[in-house]
Amino acid sequence: MQRYRIEIEYDGTPFVGWQSQADGGAVQDHIQRAIQKASGERVGVRGAGRTDSGVHALGQVGHFDLVKAWEPFRLKEALNFHLKPAPIVILDVTAAAPEFDSRFSATARHYLYRILSRRAPPALERNRVWWVPVALDANAMRGAAQVLVGHHDFTTFRAAACQANSPLKTLDLLEVTQAGDEIRVTASARSFLHNQVRSMVGSLKLVGEGKWTADALRDALSACDRKACGPVAPACGLYLTKVDYA
Repeated sequence: MQRYRIEIEYDGTPFVGWQSQADGGAVQDHIQRAIQKASGERVGVRGAGRTDSGVHALGQVGHFDLVKAWEPFRLKEALNFHLKPAPIVILDVTAAAPEFDSRFSATARHYLYRILSRRAPPALERNRVWWVPVALDANAMRGAAQVLVGHHDFTTFRAAACQANSPLKTLDLLEVTQAGDEIRVTASARSFLHNQVRSMVGSLKLVGEGKWTADALRDALSACDRKACGPVAPACGLYLTKVDYA
């Protein structure tokens, strides 16, 4: 039995998310079918992050086991052939140690959230950015974001359906940058609560609009109350960019 680690890129727009669903419309379902077509083996694939419907990935990581040993390049080519025409691509395949687990072996996860801050809607980036038709103050958002960095109770920024055992998380990085009309929010942590990044971005958008201050964001965090959160940012602007391993 050989374990394989795969790096995956996908456009999340047409999928119900990463996690396998009864209707077979999840990213995980498509990859598992491709593996079966390529190898004749029916296996499960574990992913590093359970991205929601509409969320994209530039560097999702997964693993699975096969009885028959494959040369990694040939396996990658076979999987990409059978994944067509779904907007999912296997970027890399490597043989992994038996104890490697794409989810539990991860030491950090990195996300990017893209906001298009301009009056005109996107033509080419539709479903890939959050279009906000007003000018946002990226400097104010950048300063306020630091309120959230560190070890906190993130109950305010946690989905009601979150299955994590504790709302306590350590946010290692939350940066806001701007290039032209695009504002980018990057977040890094060992792990995140369900909807945490989108919830934080939604509240930072209120800061960018001048509706909230950094102190208001701090008060929302301290409230430990989901009702204190700003509107949750839509899934279309979120990307899982990279997963780190020791």
